[in-house]
Amino acid sequence: MAELVGGALLSAFLQVLFDRMASREFIDFLRGRKPSEELLYKLKNVLLSVGAVLEDAEDKQVTNSSVKMWHNDLKDAVYDAEDVLDKIATKALQSKLDAEFGTTPSKVRNYIQTSRFFKKIEERIKVVLGRLENLASQQNVMGLVQASTVGRKASERLPTTSLVDDSEICGRNDDKDEIINKLLPDNASDNKIGVIAIVGMGGLGKTTLAQLVYNDNRVQEHFDLVAWVCVSEEFDMFNVMKTILEAITSSTSDIKDLNRLQLQVKERLNGKKFLLILDDVWNRNYSDWEILSNPLKSGAKGSRIIVTTRDIDVASTMRAFATHHLRKLQEDDCWSLFARHAFHDANSYTNSDFEELGRQIVEKCKGLPLAIKVIGALLRSKDDVSEWDKVLNSEIWSLSNEILPALRLSYKHLPSYIKRSFAYCSIFPKDHPFKKDELVLLWMAEGFLHETEKRTMEAVGNYYFETLVSRSLFQKSNEDELCFVMHDLINDLAKFVSGEFTFRLEVDSRSHRNVNKTRHVSYARDTYENFNKFEALQESTQLRTFLALQSYKICFSITKKLLHDLLPMLSCLRVLTLSKYWNMRVLPESIGKITQLRYLDISCMRLKRLPDSLCKLYNLQTLKLSHCPDLETLPRDMQKLVNLRHLDLTETPCIMEMPMHTGKLKCLQTLTKFVVSKRTGCSIRELGKLANLRGALSILGLENVESFTDAQGACLRNKMDLKELALNWKECSNTENSESQRDVLNGLQPHRNLKSLTINYYMGESFPNWAGDHSFPYITSIHLRNCKYCCSLPALGQLPSLQNLSIVGFDGIVAVGEEFYGSTGSSSIKPFGALKVLRFLQMLNWEKWISCAENEGGVFHRLEELYIVECSKLTGDLPIHLPSLGILEIIDCPKMLASLPRAPAICQLKLANCREDILRELPIHVMKELRIGEFDAVDMGDFFLHMSLPVGGLPSTLKTVEINNCKKLGLPINLDYSCLEVLKLFSCDSLRSIPMDLFLNVKHMIIRSCRDLESLTVAEQHQHDLVALSSLTIDSCPNFVSFPRGGLHATNLGFLEINSCESLRLLPEKMQMLLPSLTRFHIQRCTNIETLPEEGLPSSLNELYIKYCEKLVESRMGWSLQNLASLADLQIIGGSKLDVVSFPEKGLLPTNLIILRISGFPNLMMLDKNGFENLTSLKYLYIYNCPKLECMPEEGLQHLTSLVYLSISNCPKLECISKEGLQHLTSLEYLSITDCPKLEYCKLEEWLQHLTSLSVLKISNCLSLTKRRKGIKEWRRKLAHIPNKIVDGELIE
Repeated sequence: MAELVGGALLSAFLQVLFDRMASREFIDFLRGRKPSEELLYKLKNVLLSVGAVLEDAEDKQVTNSSVKMWHNDLKDAVYDAEDVLDKIATKALQSKLDAEFGTTPSKVRNYIQTSRFFKKIEERIKVVLGRLENLASQQNVMGLVQASTVGRKASERLPTTSLVDDSEICGRNDDKDEIINKLLPDNASDNKIGVIAIVGMGGLGKTTLAQLVYNDNRVQEHFDLVAWVCVSEEFDMFNVMKTILEAITSSTSDIKDLNRLQLQVKERLNGKKFLLILDDVWNRNYSDWEILSNPLKSGAKGSRIIVTTRDIDVASTMRAFATHHLRKLQEDDCWSLFARHAFHDANSYTNSDFEELGRQIVEKCKGLPLAIKVIGALLRSKDDVSEWDKVLNSEIWSLSNEILPALRLSYKHLPSYIKRSFAYCSIFPKDHPFKKDELVLLWMAEGFLHETEKRTMEAVGNYYFETLVSRSLFQKSNEDELCFVMHDLINDLAKFVSGEFTFRLEVDSRSHRNVNKTRHVSYARDTYENFNKFEALQESTQLRTFLALQSYKICFSITKKLLHDLLPMLSCLRVLTLSKYWNMRVLPESIGKITQLRYLDISCMRLKRLPDSLCKLYNLQTLKLSHCPDLETLPRDMQKLVNLRHLDLTETPCIMEMPMHTGKLKCLQTLTKFVVSKRTGCSIRELGKLANLRGALSILGLENVESFTDAQGACLRNKMDLKELALNWKECSNTENSESQRDVLNGLQPHRNLKSLTINYYMGESFPNWAGDHSFPYITSIHLRNCKYCCSLPALGQLPSLQNLSIVGFDGIVAVGEEFYGSTGSSSIKPFGALKVLRFLQMLNWEKWISCAENEGGVFHRLEELYIVECSKLTGDLPIHLPSLGILEIIDCPKMLASLPRAPAICQLKLANCREDILRELPIHVMKELRIGEFDAVDMGDFFLHMSLPVGGLPSTLKTVEINNCKKLGLPINLDYSCLEVLKLFSCDSLRSIPMDLFLNVKHMIIRSCRDLESLTVAEQHQHDLVALSSLTIDSCPNFVSFPRGGLHATNLGFLEINSCESLRLLPEKMQMLLPSLTRFHIQRCTNIETLPEEGLPSSLNELYIKYCEKLVESRMGWSLQNLASLADLQIIGGSKLDVVSFPEKGLLPTNLIILRISGFPNLMMLDKNGFENLTSLKYLYIYNCPKLECMPEEGLQHLTSLVYLSISNCPKLECISKEGLQHLTSLEYLSITDCPKLEYCKLEEWLQHLTSLSVLKISNCLSLTKRRKGIKEWRRKLAHIPNKIVDGELIE
């Protein structure tokens, strides 16, 4: 679409309408229907009339509210016109498909239906036409003129100069030095001028940085001549060249001829080393740059140009040898800059209310210097804190007439067709990450992208996206490298442009009544989704986008009204996402009535089937069905979805058959899964008809392909855009025709552009020649799994780009030899020259790995990770020299005789269940992490001594040691273990005592399942030296009886866990004094511990879990928890032998508790009201697994005024929850009652009516309650104040 840069956004809307009306299908469908043709002719004319003044209207609407209102009304009418035309086009497509599939109704019925359709459409056209004609008649009153008569408006911004007060600049010194370091060296390889580009979004400080560089003494002294030129938006070659001449001569010029100007510039610069700053460049025309740069080439070697721009493509056009992407200011620099502009005295604000508000305001500016300076200056004259508070709660861009215009320039210079795509991004809340591919599909569904002869819609969308990135409107997310975000102020700009046509639920403030113009809605899912959230949309029947934003949150209950009442009203929807509504099991048939739908995301749901009406969505382009574990079948008539381009079935495992004639979906580009069957219309030949497939494809059921010819019918060799391919046979499929299986695999040869190949359960005895052929230059990843009958591996060594290789479950492999490396005699390719990760797993009969004859010549020279696991017969040989190897794991290879590779870069080594001889080959001197397991016969003491030679200690680089199931482990006391930071000892039964003073630098220690361990000890002289230890776990050590005498003196220990140490009777002494940093203490299944230390636990304790320690719980009144001022989280699980009838006693619990969990009290009959009376800070209360608990207390719980979450579960005798006891829980927001079958509704109902803050009521498996729920109207009426009522998984409204 040819379009001037800077055209009006609505121009793109109109072009879409004109293209639609001009399409052949549209014209053919209307042929002979004179009233409709005439109305559409009038519609086109009035659209042309208003279209002529759109550019002028878009400029004036910024400052003229009447024009803005007119512009919005016009945009609304154009939306309606587009909907009408879309209805016509959809009807035309339906008629065409009915004829093609033989589903056309009888002539009489068809005539009646078509006549009714056109009668309705003509009425709608008349309404829209009337609105447009009325708007067109107002053009002159508004003072709007055609684009051709609008004079070029001079830039409203003052030109920049080179002057700067560097004392006012914060946080740019590193940027300045980085650019100067690139600027000063005269190391260009030719005489071309070196260009450095400073790129960033508007307001980021590009000009300021250029000024700092320009005025630096080093720069001024280095160059013979320096000049500053402000280019700005309107690029005029003559004016720019004249400005350059005047800058380098420091005098005005009256030359009026471009040629003479260039000659003068060339003469003045001849032989001089110059620096030219071209500030604020927008022009991306390469020819203009060539003309501009020609006279500059006369300068001396080392001459430089610095260009500042918002557009990375400008840097490319000017052939910049260095591009500096300017980032936002750091937090401290932001505050310094703000303080300089907001406060008269830099010290006057310290620790004041102004500072607190100021820091929050600065945070809203998100590192943008322009916004910080402007807002700081605005606040400088405001001495009232309330004024600062108003600023904090206002939109930053609305506070000044400087910020928005500066940012709006970036938008103004976009082509009109990209403006529409940018404005659509206002649907994302601030800081919301988005992915390119996802956004492009949304743009496509909204009709923003138009296919050309050379580019698909997706390719056009990618170009739009890259344009917005290059112009600094999108930027890479710091949180996820695959995602992008918009700066908050760019997001504000998009929202300003889109206006009232985009609405973000629960983000944007808007009256529920004012939604008649809204076309695009987004919202964040809640765990429980009720209809109140969506009530505002019941009048938005013209909605086009209903977007549940991508997030990790899953919704477990969704309102039925959304599906059955609201969605059927939204007949104009083009985008609908309902993903992650996990408990949604049925999609209503009414989905088929939303015929304009282009994008449907119903992934991550428990759907079992899809309604047949889905196949009436003839416009559907994208259907996402990933991660639907219960979905078994696809609708049979999916072949009718002729516009479908993307079908995502990733991780949807139960689909075992494809709909018939999938090959008719000619537009299909994404098909992540195809299941082959022998049924007619479902063979592998259907894939051959899908010429446009790209991305990833997994083919299942290949045991149903019988011959080379059938396999070749998939035409995989022709699918040049297919990047990932998985070929899957069924496990235990027929192995009688091994040769035919090889023929099938041979026929499935993919295109040479493939990057990843996976083959599962292939039952042939050998691979065809193409598997491993060097003619696949781009393949980086190969995974061959469970090919149990293959006797040899393919020649993978000659693949030049292969980086990741997994070979798993090849039972037929006895030796890996030269065939694996491929031909090396005449080939210049070193085998596996790019390989980084190699895995051999579950190779049950593999005995020999025969090294390549050229092993010393570079084979595996880039290998970083090698895993050999469950190769029980492997004896050797391993590659000898692996210079890049960093991770080596050899597990369950008990016959391994080979020496370990020479690997100077190794940092992680794991050896388990191997021959003991292998331990003597360790390349210990460079390791960081060592994991050893199942060496029963080895004296580990001797091994440690071997490791330490010749330095008398473990290697200094070794930080982590894990030893598992080594029965003869000994810890030599004469070794230096000071390098270790992490020590894990699992199932080392020979250990009786662990001298802690051997490991003075260990930070994390885990001791688990050491059955004979009795004690931890510390030598007297080292009692105060355990300062490094921060976490200690002792788990499943049944004979452990003691900690170091005198206590465990670990001043920085933050986490202590003691679990299943049945012989332990006493906790460490003096915990309160010796463990001053302990914040988390877990003790579990230590059945002989009777008391906590007499002096109590450390006051620093924040989290205390006591589980299944019956004797300890019996002494609970001596715990002195009241002294633990920091304790916020307490969990007590009593145990089966505990005989406690009432709990918790008065004075037991500390008043500062926030979380309390009470569970596993088998004889508990009542909760002691006195135990809760001082818990005014408690927010979360859990009561679980108390089988004899009968009633919640009538008093006591009313003191829990801060309680927000109450969960009661598995209390089968609980009959009542007292109104008096719980009606005062005015802060309660969430109540869950599960597995309490005797709890009576009437008693619960009284209490619930008083809980005005309750937002979630969840009841499961409570028979007495759910019986009463049959009176559903009464339930709704009496509990109407609770938004989310979930009963047995069903949301009640």
